[in-house]
Amino acid sequence: MFYAPVNFGSVIRRITKKVDDAKGQMPDWLCLSDHTSKWNMDLYLAVDREIPGAENITLSGKYLSRVYEGDFKDTGKWCKDFEDYVKGKGQEVKKWYMWYTTCPKCAKVYGKNYVVIVGKIV
Repeated sequence: MFYAPVNFGSVIRRITKKVDDAKGQMPDWLCLSDHTSKWNMDLYLAVDREIPGAENITLSGKYLSRVYEGDFKDTGKWCKDFEDYVKGKGQEVKKWYMWYTTCPKCAKVYGKNYVVIVGKIV
């Protein structure tokens, strides 16, 4: 099961401010979460340029993804389904990322909550 750190919102505001200050853009607001522990995650925000004061990295490799819809409490079920999906392709997940396309408040407003699981397979 994955949990968001208590300060998730403030972290997002801080990193998006850095992007704004650098006059950068965030294509599709893509922000991958790498859950490093029950209470911690590393965030990878897609940007169109190097951002001063940030650790700028490039992800490479071969990835599979799948979109899920529902309550965040279903994350465990989604992860099991995704693992089965990847195994069905004859692959194994080497690294997991989650893309939470909406925050809990936004999901209530829109009536939908889409989450994308992205798995590095090579």
